[in-house]
Amino acid sequence: MLGVHPDYQSQGLGSTLLCAMLERCDREQMPAYLEASSPRNIPFYQRHGFRVIRKFQFGPGGPPLAAMWREPQQGGKAVQYRNTALQAKF
Repeated sequence: MLGVHPDYQSQGLGSTLLCAMLERCDREQMPAYLEASSPRNIPFYQRHGFRVIRKFQFGPGGPPLAAMWREPQQGGKAVQYRNTALQAKF
């Protein structure tokens, strides 16, 4: 589960958290799976190498979900998005 409070979105927090796990997946040559609970989040995950493998919805009127998959990246290094303002905070 990954979420960032709206007041802190678009500052690199989500990317920083996600990259930590994706680097481990790459290092161990393990694929990654997630379910995006909002169509708005799909481009964010795609920038990190995920692709939509299936879209589904639970029941009539239920929220849409996108099953997403990412193969391990060669070289064991996930794409990183650096934000110097964010680094100064942490």
